[in-house]
Amino acid sequence: MFDNFTFKKKTSLFEIINYLLNYRKKLIFLSSANVFDAFTNYPSYEYDKTLSQSVYGRFKIKIENALLRLPNKQYNILRLPMVFGKGSPRVKQIRTILDLNEPLEVFPNVVVNATEIGKVTQQIHYIINRNRQGVFHLGSDDLVHQRDLVEDLTRELGYENPLFKNVYDSNFDRFLAVLPKDNKLPKNLQISIQEVVKASAKL
Repeated sequence: MFDNFTFKKKTSLFEIINYLLNYRKKLIFLSSANVFDAFTNYPSYEYDKTLSQSVYGRFKIKIENALLRLPNKQYNILRLPMVFGKGSPRVKQIRTILDLNEPLEVFPNVVVNATEIGKVTQQIHYIINRNRQGVFHLGSDDLVHQRDLVEDLTRELGYENPLFKNVYDSNFDRFLAVLPKDNKLPKNLQISIQEVVKASAKL
């Protein structure tokens, strides 16, 4: 069953690539910071080498590599960090856990950036309308420890004394962040961690 499932995924991707080539179409692929999750000592930029230890990250890399063989005008790879936003699944999950008075798992040694869905849609709209090419990192231009980000968000959501469960998977800071460098968007389409928090907690 697993082999059959894998084969279908590969066939589907092969068919999409053929379609792009035959009909001269363009694909915008939403990828993930996880394509860099084997690199832990620094944040990653658009044209850094990808390497992942996770099944999810390796799957995203396979798709990226297939697209990178196409002419530049036929694809965009948009890598996303954690995506928040008003009513987003991630924010709903945080609310549910805290409303049940359960501890919320946080990672004090993981350094991340983030974004929110409203800004992502604006960025994609710009990339399409301006026919921009290449790889884009659509995360905030600043970094934060994951625990600090979640603490700020829960406070903004109105939780005064949330329960946290610290999870340490390393004795040192570990980076899981995708920063823009080569393909920066205009200033009005960039976002900071504080803006992510504010937008995600709006009523």
